This record gives sequence, structure tokens and C-alpha cells, in this order.
Amino acid sequence: MPSTLFTPQTLPNGSVIPNRLAKAAMEENMAGSEQLPGEPLFRLYRRWSEGGAGLLITGNVMVHAEALTGPAGVVLDAHSPLEPFRQWAAAAKSGGSRVWMQINHPGRQVMANMPGVAWGPSAIRVDIGRNSRRLAQPVEMTTEQIAGTVARFAETARRAEAAGFDGVEIHAAHGYLLSQFLSPLSNRRADRWGGTLENRARLLLDIVRAVRASVAADFAVAVKLNSADFQRGGFDADDARAVIRMLAPLGVDVVELSGGSYESPAMTGQSADERTSAREAYFLTLAEELAQSSPLPLMLTGGIVRRSVAEDVLASGVDLVGMGTALAVDPDLPNKWHGGTDAAVELAPVTLKDKAAASAASMARVRYQLRRLGKGRTTRPAIHPISAYAREAVLRRRALRRYQTWLQTRSA
Repeated sequence: MPSTLFTPQTLPNGSVIPNRLAKAAMEENMAGSEQLPGEPLFRLYRRWSEGGAGLLITGNVMVHAEALTGPAGVVLDAHSPLEPFRQWAAAAKSGGSRVWMQINHPGRQVMANMPGVAWGPSAIRVDIGRNSRRLAQPVEMTTEQIAGTVARFAETARRAEAAGFDGVEIHAAHGYLLSQFLSPLSNRRADRWGGTLENRARLLLDIVRAVRASVAADFAVAVKLNSADFQRGGFDADDARAVIRMLAPLGVDVVELSGGSYESPAMTGQSADERTSAREAYFLTLAEELAQSSPLPLMLTGGIVRRSVAEDVLASGVDLVGMGTALAVDPDLPNKWHGGTDAAVELAPVTLKDKAAASAASMARVRYQLRRLGKGRTTRPAIHPISAYAREAVLRRRALRRYQTWLQTRSA
């Protein structure tokens, strides 16, 4: 019998997800004091769990306190208290959902005004045109820093399990550190971490092995991977296919397919590539190709807002349907679909000519909805993206001052 959106999914490790709809990771930037989750995040995830998604994947949880994608990012490392994370996991599971923590290191995708470090496989700054100087100039990682990063991912995964999460998702997409190592555009190394795809994938594979060795067999380990970078000469679908094969024997339970980076923000619908602009599910064409040969269950994320499209994704051979923006606007969408309605989410397109600016405004509009849900309010999808961005800029300045003080105190 063919699977439906509400058929349970059994993972390779034997654990079960109640249905095929997943709340995909969105970078909330909602950390409270000491870069910890607090009541707004608990309320937000409780709301999503009540809404009927079978799986909730958190936004970025950073493995390195000195390397954050934004000043209000959550940090879970060896020094973080576990009790707030226990409360977060309990809230996310309160309605019957499973919850995975997405764990990440930004690498070179760090704003220039952020304290801490900006690391990359090579010392190549992110190129987003006239706004490039707003991003930090990275330094090439040493072998010791690479080894330390592997250990950090494993430690964060171990502590996520101790806090009650059901799994982790290792973020190797969207131009963050592991994606930087995978891409020949950002990885120009001549040592064992550069050159061939096998070398460029080494850091990801070492992290997967270390994480898998640090957690129980029934704790899920997923990887988020670009189906393509959508840049000429970058990581492409053939590379993704090969990396999935490399991951298969390492105890990975799901590979989530997405795409793009700060330089080519396909994940927010801003890529001009015909394979992402032709349909609602941005990466479905590539996912269909990868599903034909994938030895691992696949999840697809990117622009899905209608039930009929979610069903098309399952019919293509993909196992889980990831939705981000749709559930930020309407967290009850899974329950509505389960009840037989064809409710959908509509957002006006962001039409700024600068793709990086359009992507930033688009994400700010989404995070505005998350903050409202975190306050127990209804969403306001009609807010203008520029207005949402301006409001967020004020919050970011406050969060940056708080993060700078916390990092100085912690270091001392």
C-alpha cells in the first residue's frame, strides 16, 4: 500500500516518526540569557507539537560558543546547563511529536560585527556583492581546530540525548562550515581535507562517526545536505549522490535535501536556477533524481505550502516532507490536512533585486511570525518584509550587546 502523509515512518535504527510531515529547521534567533532556550522557544515548540507535525527539527543549535550565525543563537556545549534543554525537548514532545536538535557551526558565514571566530576550510570571504564586507574575513582552519570541531559536534549530540531529544541533525548545507568543506568553491585546501570529493567530505564523515559513537543506537542521526549549491563549479547533484552513498554505512537515519547558501540563497526561493523556480517545492527535481538511487531515507524541504505538493513529494520516492515557512505562518496545517481540508499558506513574494537582501528580508518575515507564536499570539503574514527586517535589526543590536557581554564573562 502506498504511503500517505499520515503513514508512520520507521527509520533504519528502528525508531518511528508518527507521520511524514516534519517541521524543518528555521533559524529562530530566539535565545534568552546565556544563549539558552527559554519560555518563548518552549511555547513555540509546544504550539508546533499541538499542530500535528510528526517531527520537529530545531533551528541551529551552535556547537561552538565563539561561532554563531547570529547573536541570539542557542549554544549547547560542555559548559551549558542541561535543564533548559530538557524543558525544550519536553515542550516539543508534548503533543506527540518527535524532536531532533539541528547542530551546526557557521564557519565563514559569520557577520563581521560578531565577536569570536570566523573559520573556514580556506581563507575565502563570502561573496554577496556590495554587502560582502558585512561578513567576516575567515581564517583557514588548522588540523587542531578541525579535530576540536569534530569533538564539539559529538559533545553537543551526547548532551542533546541526555536532555531528552530523540535525535540530532548535522547541518551540512546552506553554506555553513561542513557545506564549505564540501564545496570546491570555498575549499581550496591541498591537504587531506581538500581536493577530491572524498577529502572534502572527510570532516562531515568524521563528525557523523563521532556523533554515532557518542549516542545510543535508537537515537536518530540525520544529515542536512545540499542537493546542489546552485553556483557554477560548486557542489552539485552528482556530489550529493556520492556523499549519500558515503553516509549510508555510518548509521545515518535520514538525509534532508535542501540547497543554496548565503551566496546563492536558493533555500529562500531566491535562486534563478530553473530547477528551483519552476515549482513550489524548490528542490523536488533534484530530489526525484537522488531518490532513485539513495540507500537512505530522504527528506525534502523548501517552499512546500500545499497538501497536493506534499503528496507529490512522497510520490517521488522521498520519505519525509519538511515544511518551514508554512508552519511558521500556520502551525496547525498538519492537523488541518489530517482532517481532510486542503488549507494552504500564501505569502507575497519578496521582490527586491538584490538576492542577498531579498533572502534576509524573507527570513526576517518568517522569524517575525516565530516570535509572535513564542509570545502566544497569532501570526501576521501580511507584514511587509522590510518592516520585519527593520524590527529584527533592533533586536539583533540588543542581542549582540548581550552576547558580547556573555562571551567576555564566560571567557574570563
